[in-house]
Amino acid sequence: MPTKVPPERPSPRSALLHRDSHFIPKKAVGGQGCYIFLEDGTKFLDSTGGAAVSCLGHGNKQVQAAIQKQADQISYCHTAFFGTDVSEELAQFLVDSTGGKLSKVFIVSSGSEAVEAALKLARQYFLELPAPQPQRTRFISRLPSYHGTTLGALGVGGHVLRREPFEPLLPVTTSHVSPCFAYRGKSDGESDADYVSRLAVELDEEFQRVGPENVCAFIAEPVVGAALGCVPAVPGYFPAMKAVCEKYGALFILDEIMSGMGRCGTLHAWEQENVVPDIQTIGKGLGGGYAPVSGILINDSIVQVLDKGTGVFRHGQTYQGHPISCAAALAVQKIVHEQGLLANVRAMGAYLESHLRERLGDHPHVGDIRGKGLFWGLELVKDKRSKEPFETKDRLAFLIQEKGLQHGVSLYSSPGTVDGIRGDHVIIAPPFIVSKEEIDIIVDTTAVVLEEVLAGLASS
Repeated sequence: MPTKVPPERPSPRSALLHRDSHFIPKKAVGGQGCYIFLEDGTKFLDSTGGAAVSCLGHGNKQVQAAIQKQADQISYCHTAFFGTDVSEELAQFLVDSTGGKLSKVFIVSSGSEAVEAALKLARQYFLELPAPQPQRTRFISRLPSYHGTTLGALGVGGHVLRREPFEPLLPVTTSHVSPCFAYRGKSDGESDADYVSRLAVELDEEFQRVGPENVCAFIAEPVVGAALGCVPAVPGYFPAMKAVCEKYGALFILDEIMSGMGRCGTLHAWEQENVVPDIQTIGKGLGGGYAPVSGILINDSIVQVLDKGTGVFRHGQTYQGHPISCAAALAVQKIVHEQGLLANVRAMGAYLESHLRERLGDHPHVGDIRGKGLFWGLELVKDKRSKEPFETKDRLAFLIQEKGLQHGVSLYSSPGTVDGIRGDHVIIAPPFIVSKEEIDIIVDTTAVVLEEVLAGLASS
């Protein structure tokens, strides 16, 4: 999130509206493997793949060749008029990757667009039923979730800091329940089964409160990314949540924009949860950053309702099914499959976890280390025993991210871990091609960064 800057700080000259208008970032001029090369000669280790995007790293010649080949054929055509071989091939690859459990794909450009499409499809499904249910206008998500930055996606999320400036503009048809966040939500002595049961009761009660006949869907991330810092659910949680949805005829949406497409060790995160969604969002690792691309995978039960109804999804984007984006995504996914990179995600993920625990597990200000695959988070606390977070005025997440840049690594840091305002976490999500040697650099540098930032806070 943007951080307030002292008003006396001069504005640099740039025609581009950067994320922080008081700061012009260094320019990236090249990249290869896990590294980005900067204009000042710095060799920068991309230890987060941007925002868990660059799954193949940078400069992959096969992907570049696939993009060029598609550009030589056709770079754009409107899907209202034409289709392309590459979009059909990508869709078939993705459907096959689910074992046919999800039968159609809708391709767009960004995670927010994918979530918007998922919400609208959920609504239209209930309008297309043989006995339509137009009263279903509500969604239930979790605190402090983040599902995207457009108004619809932001509205279905529950992240206070991200929502706050736009609250008067957001839909009021979403309500929120607690996340499955064992570090902060699970009671002392409470078993996983009891914790799951308690959360299932909470979701059931929320259905009852808003009227179960009014709910379109429940939406959640299998492993919570930016909002909480790589928090996986405890065993049995997602089957229990889906059972509540099925009890009341609502849809079950899994947002895998950040945690999916191999990031957690299986191509789809839900494969590890023993549950199949009605709608799944995908993005980030889908195209690995080589082109803007995202999408939704759709359960055949929904597809059949649309086919027997109007047959028309009343939603569209100018760049949906963009040929170059589809070519990039297809090339990325073929490389991940053919080179067995998911095995490396699991192996290097286990190594990353062990090294993080060895180096930082006893750190007095590292409250929790959690994650899956190559998707790991550190929650930072002022007091390890009480789990008290640092003060928001300390701007800890911002300082860690800035210090990481000075040390040549990316540390994806965010505030709001505890309640959407307080609390800080760091995400580490290197490319799927990362080596042990690079993980050693990432973990060792992270430890140095934490020590320097925390020492600076202590002395201020």
